[in-house]
Amino acid sequence: MTEKQLIEGCKNGERLAQKELYDTYSRRMMGVCLRYVNDRETARDLLQDGFVKVFTSMDSYSGIGSFEGWMRKIFVNCALEYLRKSDVLRESTDLDNMAELIHPDCSAISDMSAEELMELVRELPAGFRMVFNLFAIEGYSHKEISEMLNITESTSRSQFTRAKQLLQRRINALY
Repeated sequence: MTEKQLIEGCKNGERLAQKELYDTYSRRMMGVCLRYVNDRETARDLLQDGFVKVFTSMDSYSGIGSFEGWMRKIFVNCALEYLRKSDVLRESTDLDNMAELIHPDCSAISDMSAEELMELVRELPAGFRMVFNLFAIEGYSHKEISEMLNITESTSRSQFTRAKQLLQRRINALY
């Protein structure tokens, strides 16, 4: 089936189309979920919740823009909803006593694979990881992040800065 046929089939509630859509996108969407939560079981729960929302919201997809991008936004919002309920930003803002940014060793980053870097991102405290993913990977502005998470722009910026600092320290420790 083409993407358009999949979308139409899902809008009509066709199980075969839903299964094919799941099979086509589940690995990529699981990657999105894992960027926001460290626990694979929680990520699987988010994956299921995300697909339920995709299937129940299919009529809201207008056909304008990337379908995968539309889906990704749903999965990011599912992860954010879970993290807000877990109150992860309160936990991460207590880490104010971090050392100042150390001078980056550019050669260390060039020696790393993308998988190694993403593993270090997954190890960040949840609040740092959430803001880092939204800003650096998903491309949201600090203003958008502040509205999504109901925090100030300065809190978003400081969470991102602290995430970068912690990542840099971990990279330098490894290399």
